[in-house]
Amino acid sequence: MERKVDSVELKSSIEELLHLTTMTIATIGMDGEPHAAAVYFACDDQINFYFFSDAESQHALDITNEPRAAITVNGERGGWQEIHGLQMRGVTTAVQSKSEWQGAWDLYQTKFPFVSNLQEIIVINQLYVFKPHWIRLIDNRKGFGFKQEWGQSPAEKMVADDPAWTLLNSHQGISGSRNG
Repeated sequence: MERKVDSVELKSSIEELLHLTTMTIATIGMDGEPHAAAVYFACDDQINFYFFSDAESQHALDITNEPRAAITVNGERGGWQEIHGLQMRGVTTAVQSKSEWQGAWDLYQTKFPFVSNLQEIIVINQLYVFKPHWIRLIDNRKGFGFKQEWGQSPAEKMVADDPAWTLLNSHQGISGSRNG
């Protein structure tokens, strides 16, 4: 089942969900307690998720101590047959590079034009990037239990700006489940 895909192919598989506005990020505190927060996000072509947060927020403090995180992006749903979304694991860090910050800001303004009027608020917040190494797409609209999973090996991530993804698993779900 394993098959190499590039970021373009992976992004086309999850594109619908990348147009949504909000993701939930789950972090781990210094005391080992989990924390989840909803944040607006913008995603680039290498499937990096950018978001702004107050550097003193719980999730930002958690990220400083433990950069591993998980995020979800969920589409609107009226019932279990409509459940679709992304589950991801990866690493979150504060963006330090001016060129990466500017590229992310451009993406963010394109997705959320209203932020252009909020620059005084943006500058007092920190820009973060979540870089997934594992992604699961679930989509009951295609059949109950439909899912696809992609992953990156640590070695691939370290040697390329846009490392290859591997399709790890694809389960087509149970057809005919739309009518329950």
